[in-house]
Amino acid sequence: MRHWYEGPLASFDTETTGVDVEQDRIVTASLVRQAAAGEPLCRQDWAVDPGVPIPAGATAVHGLTDAWAAGNGRAPRLALEEVARALAETARLGLPLVVMNAPYDLTLLDRELRRHRGAGLGQYLTAAPLLVLDPRVLDKHLDRYRKGRRRLTDLCEHYGVVLEGAHDAAADASAALELVRAIGRRHAQRLAGLTPAELHLRQAVWHAAQARGLQRWFSASGSPELVDTSWPLRRQLDQAA
Repeated sequence: MRHWYEGPLASFDTETTGVDVEQDRIVTASLVRQAAAGEPLCRQDWAVDPGVPIPAGATAVHGLTDAWAAGNGRAPRLALEEVARALAETARLGLPLVVMNAPYDLTLLDRELRRHRGAGLGQYLTAAPLLVLDPRVLDKHLDRYRKGRRRLTDLCEHYGVVLEGAHDAAADASAALELVRAIGRRHAQRLAGLTPAELHLRQAVWHAAQARGLQRWFSASGSPELVDTSWPLRRQLDQAA
């Protein structure tokens, strides 16, 4: 029997103007699909002219400049509509969607859609919900006491996944997809018997527990930072209030 982590998967990633999901903008996005482990990848890429300057710090990470975005990017209203419809089609087909640190990329996309289309991501998912697989949440739950950072580059190194061209949306999405397959194989005893739908629900619980633990650490260290327990999409600020 072929387990879910050997079967069809999709993966999504973005490169952006910063890390504030409420204010920053998408510059590139990529969706990759793979019919089964080892099969060729099918990818869709989008370049967006964000309409705001790309900070030097963000350019230093992904190499995307204002001039590049102006010359290659499309209007956010058009490009982001296509992104949302592509994710909705992925959900309709029942493909599990890998998103590394899902509350970042999916929330940023949701806020961009609200900004430019007047409709959140959920309004595109009326036919079927996303079934999200977040390698960060999975790894933190399955190997919770391992020390060290858990960025995409760190996890790829730990699980033996090749990541070429980090901080390129397509490269990161492709690596995250292979990373989830590697996590599934290494932790097959705990994951093989679960469906992607069951894993989606469990990850929401696991992420909430992880977030509460981080919140306790921040509180004990005197930090005022608040950690959102929602997954795979953060609450809107008015809802959080």
